[in-house]
Amino acid sequence: MSVKISVKYLLGIAGIMFSASAGAQELNCQVEVNAQKIEGGSKSVFQTLQDAVTEYMNETRFSNATFSNNEKIDCRLYLTVSEYTDDRITGDLQVQLSRPVYNSTYTTTLFNFKDNRISFEYREGEPLVFNATTIDNNLTAILDYYAYLFLALDFDSFSPKGGEPYYEKAASVVQAAQSLGEVGWKAFEDPKNRSGVLTSFTQPSTSAYRQMLYDYHRKGLDEMVTSPDKGRASITQSLNAIEAIYKADPMSAALSIFRDSKLDELVNVYSKAPQSEREMVYKLLQPIYPAENDRLNKIRKGDENN
Repeated sequence: MSVKISVKYLLGIAGIMFSASAGAQELNCQVEVNAQKIEGGSKSVFQTLQDAVTEYMNETRFSNATFSNNEKIDCRLYLTVSEYTDDRITGDLQVQLSRPVYNSTYTTTLFNFKDNRISFEYREGEPLVFNATTIDNNLTAILDYYAYLFLALDFDSFSPKGGEPYYEKAASVVQAAQSLGEVGWKAFEDPKNRSGVLTSFTQPSTSAYRQMLYDYHRKGLDEMVTSPDKGRASITQSLNAIEAIYKADPMSAALSIFRDSKLDELVNVYSKAPQSEREMVYKLLQPIYPAENDRLNKIRKGDENN
């Protein structure tokens, strides 16, 4: 058994989310800053920014949870810079979070999201300082928000709603960051901004996504290596949450996050499934994602695609 999965699973079962003993930082975060759209001038500020964000995400302890080196959460931040004027950087941030699957070499995507509302001030060489109680810098606020969200989603996938403390921390960041006057934080500004994404996981009408994370990953994918039919059945059952979210809030960010994180994976999950099961999944997902017929038809046809 993978040490990463066994330890987290036991923590979730026991309900022990924090430890008094010291542990390593939680994240293994790859960071890339792409400034190809910026013409002229020195580009050293973008390399300095990349190094600073990498250090911040990988050296900051965002919780009291104990992580060994091989338990660290794999994630990726890909910043595309579109404007750079007077120390202000504007662009978009592709955010990805992955998780290993029990007893296999396969990794699954937990979260795949493009944040189009990235704007912050950064001076070359300026240190990024973590402050657990005060938000006064939009860049560190964005990084803190995603770090807490990574922890929340990862823990949810190992124990039912095990990420609760980290959603609360992410909510505190959202609330505090709203006073900065920066884009991406305000409720109702955009259902797919940072506030909207967090709300999609925490508001009662769409929070079924959190239980789905556990059912899909711990009861589904983690079981498929030893019992493909049993694991796939759990995944099929978990998809009812997506239908429930769609009925409650068709504009929920959770729906696009699921699409971008899971549709390609589901093609493989159902490649050898019985026709009746593939039809059931197709009929459930097609009204929710009518523009995704190519991928949904691959689910429907299974191994006939090969």
